[in-house]
Amino acid sequence: MTEHPTSHDRRQAAASATASGAAMPEDAHGAVPDPRTGLGQGPGPAATSEPDPDHRPRPAGHEAEPHHPGPPAASAAPGAPAPAPVSRQAEAPAERPAPPVAAQPPAVGTPGADASALAARGGERLRYVGAATRRIARGIDLDEIVLGLCRATVPTFADAILVYLRDPLPVGDERPVDPVMLRLRRTDRIPEEADTETRLPLLPSGPDLSPALGGGPAADLCEVRAGGPLAEVLRGVRPVFGDSVAARAALPELLGEGRTVAAGNRAILAPLRGRRRVTGAAVFIRRPERPPFERDDLLVAAQLATHTALGVDKAVLYGREVYIADELQRTMLPDSLPQPTGVRLASRYLPAAESARVGGDWYDAIPLPGNRVALVVGDVMGHSMTSAAIMGQLRTTAQTLAGLDLPPQEVLHHLDEQAQRLGTDRMATCMYAVYDPVAHRIVIANAGHPPPLLLHRGGRAEVLRVPPGAPIGVGGVDFEAVELDAPAGATLMLYTDGLVESRIRDVWTGINQLRERLTETARLTGPNPPPLEALCDEVLDMLGPGDRDDDVALLAARFEGIAPSDVAYWFLDPKAQTAGQARRLARRALTRWDLEELTDPVELLVSEVVTNAVRYAERPITLRLLRTDVLRCEVGDDVPQLPRLRQARPSDEGGRGLYLVNRMARRWGATRLSTGKVVWFELAMPPKAAAHPG
Repeated sequence: MTEHPTSHDRRQAAASATASGAAMPEDAHGAVPDPRTGLGQGPGPAATSEPDPDHRPRPAGHEAEPHHPGPPAASAAPGAPAPAPVSRQAEAPAERPAPPVAAQPPAVGTPGADASALAARGGERLRYVGAATRRIARGIDLDEIVLGLCRATVPTFADAILVYLRDPLPVGDERPVDPVMLRLRRTDRIPEEADTETRLPLLPSGPDLSPALGGGPAADLCEVRAGGPLAEVLRGVRPVFGDSVAARAALPELLGEGRTVAAGNRAILAPLRGRRRVTGAAVFIRRPERPPFERDDLLVAAQLATHTALGVDKAVLYGREVYIADELQRTMLPDSLPQPTGVRLASRYLPAAESARVGGDWYDAIPLPGNRVALVVGDVMGHSMTSAAIMGQLRTTAQTLAGLDLPPQEVLHHLDEQAQRLGTDRMATCMYAVYDPVAHRIVIANAGHPPPLLLHRGGRAEVLRVPPGAPIGVGGVDFEAVELDAPAGATLMLYTDGLVESRIRDVWTGINQLRERLTETARLTGPNPPPLEALCDEVLDMLGPGDRDDDVALLAARFEGIAPSDVAYWFLDPKAQTAGQARRLARRALTRWDLEELTDPVELLVSEVVTNAVRYAERPITLRLLRTDVLRCEVGDDVPQLPRLRQARPSDEGGRGLYLVNRMARRWGATRLSTGKVVWFELAMPPKAAAHPG
């Protein structure tokens, strides 16, 4: 088959263009071309941080050997005019060029060769800048941004780099503080011959750029003097050569007094300017054996500096958002759990991801009268600030309702009404339980939440059968409560669905896995229940890498209870003689417990509180003494008004009872109940009885 000469010439042009590197794309291995030499450097900064140990910069003045073109494809007829030369650059076909197998470039020194070399070097610079900026843009925090600049620069663009950032860094439109301080954030360099083949990242704690700097190591901190040479360079924004007049005056101020770039080295000083202000500076250094920086390298340095500064702005704003999210979530959850008598508590919270640090999951433990405690776990739909704000409102409402000592089903009913007032789409699930250590019973009400698990002392774990209920916010739904045994040594696990449900498993599969994990953990400790904190950690370990689709809130309660022998309880008629009867009953209980040392203060305080209750009560009052780590006395009546501490005047006949309670008791308080109120006080145990387990 005869080949058309025009087609042949085009193939020759395509092959020549490919051989010269003018249209060479970045290869599949992430090779980043060298903007100085026009040659690929192997895997570049966008692909790996390790340089090619065999690569060495081409010495200055080194040129490729000239190539001579081969014979023409066809001889012209005698006397015919010579055909016009075909421009190989212009004739490059639009389709993918053929491999460079037969074409030869023009001889070095000809105009075509110079233009082709310039075009190739320009293309290589563009590809390098693209790969380097992608490497920088991949970082999300400050260290990743700065490290991306160092890895993208050394050794491809420079032999060493110093990166200075403002300290502190301004956030957004925040007005920066004066004076302007620059702190050495990171340095990087090509290792010396005695070093290993890997690049050595040098931290500000000990920068060692002695081959590139004169006068000692760079200073960690410098102050930018107003109107000084460094301030003028930073204000100008554009990079400058290190041997320029402005840079020679600014570098000693930046690097430290008496320090500058070593003789023979070339440098570029590039300000890092973000959206609104200069955030730092970068110094690029080349050794004497490398080709010097060219004017086009200023453009490359400007691009690197601009993308780094914008990345720093992004990282600072992201850090502020993370801080706000952390603070919001921390304030929405309890700082610490109470440790009421008869129960031990532990909790865990995990956000869905680093990018979604706030969510609608919450837990709480609220002490109630009579040493009872309310255990709450809830989950508001979503992982946004709105979900966290709704969660905070519902949690506050639950705390207020718990203070009224309402039954669990009534608490959920009022939470449902509150969610409807917040909006029609405000949905949440909630589990509310009240544990009584004296009766060793627990009352649970559920609003669409996953059922709790109870780990018995012997190691058996069971899923408690509680009415499922409808989520909070649906409206018009009645909630039911169930009362169950809470034996001493058992552990109740309340959790949100993020612990048991994910994209790879449904809720009941996760619940069964959680039950098996609890059983296996309890088997390791034998007859004794496992430590509560370690048990929570074991439960969270069941989450795999792909299971963190939602927030996780976990609340564990170890029931210890209060033994019946440590409780004394009486019903007393509201009569004038009741105060004396209460004193005698309290004295007998203290004698039985071998606490005679507390007889006098207990009789006095019991008499004052009971007298106040008898004065207004219409139904029998209750008197209860509890012996735990403290001695607690509780007096209940059917009057909802809470007593108020006031200073009695000398002419007043009463009003001094609570004053005595306040002065003599370790703690005291009053709690309103649905049927009245309870006034209580606590006294410290005598030293000989302090070791009593209760």
